Amino acid sequence: MPERHADVLVVGGGAIGLAAAREVARRGRSVCVLERFALGHERGGSAGWERQWRIQYSQERWARLALETLPLWRQLEAEAERPLVHARGSLWFGQVGVATSEGELALAAAVLDALEVPYDWLTALEIERRFGFAALPRDHEGFHQADGGVIDVRATLEALAALGVRSGVRVVEHLAVHALEPDGAGVTVRTARGDSRAESVIVACGAFTDALLAPLGCGLGLRVFRMASAHFARRRPDVDLPTWYAFLESAETGANESLYGFGHDPWTGNDLVRVAPDAELPVEPGAEADTALSLRAAEQLDRTARWVRAHLPHLTPRPTHPGTCLAALPADPEREFYLGTLAGRIPHGERIVVQAAGWAFKFVPAFGRTCADLATGIDAPPDRLSTPW
Repeated sequence: MPERHADVLVVGGGAIGLAAAREVARRGRSVCVLERFALGHERGGSAGWERQWRIQYSQERWARLALETLPLWRQLEAEAERPLVHARGSLWFGQVGVATSEGELALAAAVLDALEVPYDWLTALEIERRFGFAALPRDHEGFHQADGGVIDVRATLEALAALGVRSGVRVVEHLAVHALEPDGAGVTVRTARGDSRAESVIVACGAFTDALLAPLGCGLGLRVFRMASAHFARRRPDVDLPTWYAFLESAETGANESLYGFGHDPWTGNDLVRVAPDAELPVEPGAEADTALSLRAAEQLDRTARWVRAHLPHLTPRPTHPGTCLAALPADPEREFYLGTLAGRIPHGERIVVQAAGWAFKFVPAFGRTCADLATGIDAPPDRLSTPW
């Protein structure tokens, strides 16, 4: 039997994997992160410059979790001595009743009401006047929530890695995990460089999760896809945007044509803002690491550029830096995330913790803590746990 490598092994060096490893190390346990590429790579769910931070959800439990997570972000910022979550405001608008993976306008506003979180409900004309949009259909409406904003992805990854190393986390890059074999005493982790042992394993490798779990007979059946995006230059440096999401639906087909975007991110060192379609471009099994821009992605970005030309006059409507980001969602549309152990699914499954799928970056500190709880034998609070099975 191979020698034990650490008390806990973490598969995946993205934001949640690093957050979980840091939490394990802070509890005095030895922990090692195994990353198949390099820290900060652009092939996975932690790619890109920014993520939207928001409180509004159509389900109250996730809005509550966002409120509970914000103090954890502030604690992380204090320890890292740098800002990570920037309050720029969050604007949701468009056609009321259009439901997407982000939720629905009226339901999200009702949740904010229930939690007594303030927001401003706005007409299309008011959205244009306050935020610089133009020629919006007059049936559009929505709300602005001032506590929303943007998360600095690169700074978050750097902070989690540096603080983790300071706490004793070891990181091994360019090492793919091929198999997990749990037993009564721990888990054997098989890699190209040999086998290792740990008391428990945290799987936080996003869209690559099913390839690792399928041989155990408990794949999640994730919907793996890419999201295309591009950047547009500001015409005037004194005009900016909050983070925003436009709920749009095709009048002809009823298909989702929603878009989202950001304001100017000062940490990027340029004058670009990102705008993207909320369009899922399916990825074939085995092609998760392929980052090429497909024809469908290019078509989606053409549609995005046309919308920018029509409705965002303070942006130059010529897209630059086109690219894609790998993502995964649960096959069940009623589920937001997978987070739990394999207990009850396979023998000794309690030794394998899995976090996968969903728009989870805003919950990084909370999900990292929950993964560490489960991996070290602590029962996670039910309101922070969405068990896979």
